[in-house]
Amino acid sequence: MTQPPQQQEWPGRESELDPPADHGQDSYKGSGRLEGKAALITGADSGIGRAVAIAYAREGANVLVSYLSEDADAQETARLVEEAGQRAHLVGGDIREPRHCRELVDTAVQEFGHLDIVVNNAAFQMTRGSIEEIPDEEWDRTIQTNLTAMFHICKAAVPHLPEGGSIINTSSVNSDQPNPMLLAYAATKAAIANFSAGLAQMLGERGIRVNSVAPGPIWTPLIPSTMASDMVEGFGDNTPLGRPGQPAELAPVYVMLASDEASYVTGARVEVTGGKPVL
Repeated sequence: MTQPPQQQEWPGRESELDPPADHGQDSYKGSGRLEGKAALITGADSGIGRAVAIAYAREGANVLVSYLSEDADAQETARLVEEAGQRAHLVGGDIREPRHCRELVDTAVQEFGHLDIVVNNAAFQMTRGSIEEIPDEEWDRTIQTNLTAMFHICKAAVPHLPEGGSIINTSSVNSDQPNPMLLAYAATKAAIANFSAGLAQMLGERGIRVNSVAPGPIWTPLIPSTMASDMVEGFGDNTPLGRPGQPAELAPVYVMLASDEASYVTGARVEVTGGKPVL
């Protein structure tokens, strides 16, 4: 896939991506691996979150779709979840607010009667050429969205998660191979990997598993809405596979980590990077 130069206003829209991203809507086939489970996914309106929501629904899970403000994208994700025969519940709002994080968990439990899977996937980034260019508010927004919200959601969710429950946090190849133009984002992604490994040890005796996924360059609305158009054109070209990944290529990993097949997998970080090493 080659994408032409393009830019969007943050947070971006799936409908404006050229070419459109593949979320697995035409390819993912479920086999009941998450039958009867309920999942909360942040950033589920688009990108990786949408692909995971589709896959979870086709594996038999109901899905709470958490999103910021992209109503049209969220409605499309909900349509695809319901098309798979599962329940979708939409909740818009800013996860920078601790109260909203708690409301997400409470709503999932109220709507579905239980909560089995939490996917902390929503993220914010912005490219900057120097540390002096990073506004204080932008640094704070990155930390609050990517890291602090994950803490509040996990803290609220753990009392509801059963033995065998699963928390999956989205890290990044930038956690260990930081792009200097993504200084704040890369720092949060390293912290997410560390937090996940620590929380896995803390919750092991309760039978709750915690893992993280480290994507490489993935084609989502976050890219043209946070990068210059010339960077978008060459995005993903520097991987051994020579292209960006599609959200659909991440979803099977999130399914595996949420399923009982991963009953002895906790504290792990799974790389999906197109060949770029995570050291």
